Amino acid sequence: MESESTLMAPSSSSIRKTINAYLGRHPDERDALAALLTALERPADVTARTTLPGHVTCSAVVIDRRSRVLHIRHRATGLMLTPGGHIEPGDRTLLAGALREVSEEAGIAPGALCLTRHMLGSPIDIDVHDIEANPSKSEPAHQHVDLRYVFHLVGEEPPTITLQDGEVSDDQWLPFSEVTSPTLRAKLLSAHLDGQPEPVNASALIHDGQGRYLLHLRDHNPGVAP
Repeated sequence: MESESTLMAPSSSSIRKTINAYLGRHPDERDALAALLTALERPADVTARTTLPGHVTCSAVVIDRRSRVLHIRHRATGLMLTPGGHIEPGDRTLLAGALREVSEEAGIAPGALCLTRHMLGSPIDIDVHDIEANPSKSEPAHQHVDLRYVFHLVGEEPPTITLQDGEVSDDQWLPFSEVTSPTLRAKLLSAHLDGQPEPVNASALIHDGQGRYLLHLRDHNPGVAP
């Protein structure tokens, strides 16, 4: 029997769908992601930090109204990076993992962020990079495949940043031209994002687990269910 944490983890099929959609926009990156696509054919959980020689991580690219991206200094590497890290067992999706990371590391609540209309739920960038061995955690050298999701701020002004002291030590809002990751920087510059939230339509399907869905009639359109 699978454990509850395994059931809650992002599924291989959903990750594969995300990767294939991304490659549809960036076909030249297929070779870089070939190892991940192969790993997704195996039963191992590619989001688990124990999965070697590499595993999936996620990051949140938070953009303010001045087209600046939030960076925080990670104590483990000393680098200024966007908030992000490993997928946790309770993260039902990669997107949820990115939201959790920015909440933990920078103190920005999920309700203070919104998705962009033209990259709704899809990563703007996927970066494969090497991680040095960490003897203190008995971790050998390995790779991270980092999926980066863009969020705009709901409010006009950036919220107060509350850093996770044990993990990060500094924060900066950097313009697109100074984003520290070359691949992310290039994609942000080509996307021309302005940090302005845009209305996005959404619907909710509510079911009782027995094949029945909750429907209601719209007042302005009698006889038609949503």
